[in-house]
Amino acid sequence: MRTGASIDVYLLPGEYFVGDARHRISTVLGSCVSITLWHRHLRIGAMSHFLLSEREGEAVEELSGRYGSDAMKLMVQQLLELGVRIRDCEAKVFGGGTMFPGIEASVMPGIGHRNGMAAERLLAEYGIPVVSESLFGTGHRHIMFDVSTGDVWVRQGDKGTA
Repeated sequence: MRTGASIDVYLLPGEYFVGDARHRISTVLGSCVSITLWHRHLRIGAMSHFLLSEREGEAVEELSGRYGSDAMKLMVQQLLELGVRIRDCEAKVFGGGTMFPGIEASVMPGIGHRNGMAAERLLAEYGIPVVSESLFGTGHRHIMFDVSTGDVWVRQGDKGTA
């Protein structure tokens, strides 16, 4: 139940956000992936928008929300600081779409597929149950996460053209 005005947060690629029940977090995904984490009793949640599953040979100077493994570490760190036990969260995962099927057919698995698989692997490593997902397929997705309820709305868009 929401009291007062909500605070809307829009994530660009490579960003993540951690907030309380006052927040609604949204983004648009293509091959990128969003992981939402939500603590039912505390009504605290987090959402990522990562572009790549992991770094490839890059030296890690600081964590970046551009990469799935880094985004997950950053969200978990902030949730822990807020007193959230990570294993008490539930997760929802979205994105990993194929945006240009004609082009991406020659690259197996495509970046979207790799991102989606990385998200599922990360959540399993952290012991966080996935209660809902909308992964893969073609086209983009509009996502909105209401931290007050844990609800996530997804609207599927059309595939791109080359």
